[in-house]
Amino acid sequence: MIGIDIALVLCGLVALLAVMRIVRGPDRGSRVVGAELLTVAVVAMIALGGVRTASTSTFDIVLVATMVAFLATVSFARALTGGAR
Repeated sequence: MIGIDIALVLCGLVALLAVMRIVRGPDRGSRVVGAELLTVAVVAMIALGGVRTASTSTFDIVLVATMVAFLATVSFARALTGGAR
């Protein structure tokens, strides 16, 4: 359980750094990378919370959140490139 707690704290620190990147990012690309990093950190914290509480439904939430994050990444990439392929 100590390892999970340490991982949760580290994910929290990563989330704070991602928020800093979103706020201070010099351009839109940096802000998108920060948003993606924040999404990964939040999904990791949800997964770690599920492992800590031995909840089986948490993994369904993580799966859906991961799929939504992937679609958001594709959408951000299309928006940044102006829709070019």
